[in-house]
Amino acid sequence: MRKLALSDEILLSVQQPARYIGGEINSVYKDPDKVDVRFAMCFPDVYEIGMSHLGIQILYDMFNQREDVACERVYSPWTDLDAIMREKHIPLFTLESQRPVKEFDFLGITIQYEMCYTNILQILDLSQIPLHACDRTEEDPIVIGGGPCAYNPEPLADFFDLFYMGEGETVYFDLLDAYKKNRAAGGSRKEFLEMAAEIPGIYVPCFYDVSYKEDGTIASFVPNNPHAKETIKKELVMDLDHTYYPDKPLVPFIKVTQDRVVLEIQRGCIRGCRFCQAGMVYRPVREKSVEFLKEQAKRMLESTGHEEISLSSLSSSDYTHLEELVNFLLEECKAKKVNISLPSLRIDAFSLDVMSKIQDVKKSSLTFAPEAGSQKLRDVINKGLTEEEILTGAAEAFRGGWNKVKLYFMLGLPTETVEDMEGIAELSNRIAAVYYDEVPKEKRNGRCMITASSSFFVPKPFTPFQWAKMCTKEEFLDRAYIVKNKMIHMLNHKSLKYNWHEADVTVLEGVLARGDRRVGAVVEAAYNNGALYDSWSDNFCNDHWMKAFESCGIDPDFYTTRERSLDEIFPWDFIDVGVSKTFLKREWTQAMNGVVTPNCRERCSGCGAMNFGGGVCFEAKN
Repeated sequence: MRKLALSDEILLSVQQPARYIGGEINSVYKDPDKVDVRFAMCFPDVYEIGMSHLGIQILYDMFNQREDVACERVYSPWTDLDAIMREKHIPLFTLESQRPVKEFDFLGITIQYEMCYTNILQILDLSQIPLHACDRTEEDPIVIGGGPCAYNPEPLADFFDLFYMGEGETVYFDLLDAYKKNRAAGGSRKEFLEMAAEIPGIYVPCFYDVSYKEDGTIASFVPNNPHAKETIKKELVMDLDHTYYPDKPLVPFIKVTQDRVVLEIQRGCIRGCRFCQAGMVYRPVREKSVEFLKEQAKRMLESTGHEEISLSSLSSSDYTHLEELVNFLLEECKAKKVNISLPSLRIDAFSLDVMSKIQDVKKSSLTFAPEAGSQKLRDVINKGLTEEEILTGAAEAFRGGWNKVKLYFMLGLPTETVEDMEGIAELSNRIAAVYYDEVPKEKRNGRCMITASSSFFVPKPFTPFQWAKMCTKEEFLDRAYIVKNKMIHMLNHKSLKYNWHEADVTVLEGVLARGDRRVGAVVEAAYNNGALYDSWSDNFCNDHWMKAFESCGIDPDFYTTRERSLDEIFPWDFIDVGVSKTFLKREWTQAMNGVVTPNCRERCSGCGAMNFGGGVCFEAKN
C-alpha cells in the first residue's frame, strides 16, 4: 500500500482532500526506482482544472507506454494546503508515488494561459527547486515548458531550462533518449541542454542573448552557443490516426471541469479569425478518420464509465464527417444513457439539426460567438459571418425549441467605433425580436433570454493583430458601459442580459502575452508580493502586480497600449509556427481595409502551413 505524503490530519483539514491522494481509475503505477527516467507532469492550477486538460492525458498515456519511463502528475495545491506545506516544510509531491517532485528527472509544466504564471513559481517554490534555471544544480530536475503560451516563452525564460514548441507527440522520446544517453556517459546538465538544443522544436533560453534599443524595443536576439538554432520550428503531428491518444483516460474521484470523455476529432481551424492565436498556431487542419473515432469512442466509454462524451475541436462544424460521427454516437450512446456534448458549433441549419437530435428532450442554452456587433467589425476580424446568417440561425433555434442563447463578443478590437459597440446591444435585441416574431405565443416556453458577454481584446503573438495596440483599463470599462447603457434602452431589454470580463486582468494578460524577458522580474516580484491563482477572480489582486511593475521599473503600457511598427522585432520572432510573418502582415493590412479572407477550404491564402506537407492544404489534391 502507498504511503501518502500528507497525514490524515492534514487531509481532513483541507478542501477536497481527493485532490492530493491519487489512486484514480486508469492511473499508472510504476516503481520510480526501477525506471530510467522519472517525469513529473504538471498543470499549474487546481486539480479540477488540470484533470480536465487533454494534453496532459495524452502525454501521460504516451510516456507510460515506455517501460523505462514513469510519468506521474502534479497540480497546484489550493491556497489552504499551500499555507500548510510552507508552514510544515512539506515538499510538493506527485500523485502516483507521493514522492517529492524534486526527486524526479524532469518537471514538465503545461503553460495553458498567462494568468497561471505565478502558479508556476509556486510549483517550483514548493518543490524546493531554485526559481531561476541558472541557479539549478546537477541534483535538480530539468524544468521544461510547453503548451499554447510557450509560443511566447520569453516572460518565463529565466525559470525554465527548456521549452517544447508544438505538439508533444513528436520529439519528446528523442529528448528522453538524449537524457539517458547523456547520463550514461556521465555528462553534465549543460551538456544535456546542448544535446536538447539540437533536437527540433526544443528551445533552451540560456543559449540566447537579447539586446535592446534605447526606446526599449529589441535590437537583436542571437544564439550564444554553437548547439543552439537560430529559428525554432514548431513540431506537428500530421497523421492523427496513428499517434498517441489515451484509450483509458484517467477518471477523477471528484467532479472536475470537464467530467466526460473527450474525443478529439481534428486539430487546427480553417476559419482564419484575425484575433485568434489558436487558429494560426495549430494550422493546418488535420482530421481524424471517422472509423478511427468510432472505435476510439467505444473504447473510452467502456474504460471510464463516463456519462457524457464531448467532441473536441476548434470548430466542430468544419469536421467533414460530423453527421456520420454524430449519428453513430447517438446510436451508441442511447442504450448506455450517455449524453453527447458538441461545443464550437456554428449556428447554421445543419448544426442546429445535429443539436436537436442530441438535445431532443432537454433544450439547454445555445452558445454562439459573433465576436463583434456590427458587420463592418466582423469583416475586420474576418469572422466570415453575416447578420442574416446569425438571425436565420437564431430563428431556426427558436423554432427548434430553444429559448436561451448565449452570445460572446469582444470589445477593444482594432478600428472599433461607438456604433460597433452599440451594435452588440442592437444585435442582441434583434435576436430577441426574432423569438417573438417566429414563435407563436401558445408555443413559447416563457420569455427568451439572450445573455451577451464581452471579453476584452488582447493582441496575441502570431496573429494578424499582433501589431495592434490594446485599450487601457479605463477605455475597456468605458466601452462596456456604452454597451450596457444601449442594452437598457432596447425594446426587448427584459429579455437581455449583459456581462463583461475584468479589465485589469485583461491588461495584465496583455503584458504577459506580449512581454519580453524583462517581464520575468515582474512575475517574480508579483509572486513574492502574494500573487497566486490570478485566473481566479476571488484570488486576483491587481495591487500585487502594480507594486511589482513599480519595483521593477517596468511600464505595462510599453507592452499594451504602444503602437508597433511593421519592422519591430517581437520577442517571439525566433519561433517558426508555419504561418509566415509576410502572411500576417498581409492579413493586418486586409483587416484595416475591412477585406475578408476566405477560409482554407474555399481558397488557399498562402499562409505557409502547406510546408508541413499535409492536412487541409492537400485535401483537393488527394
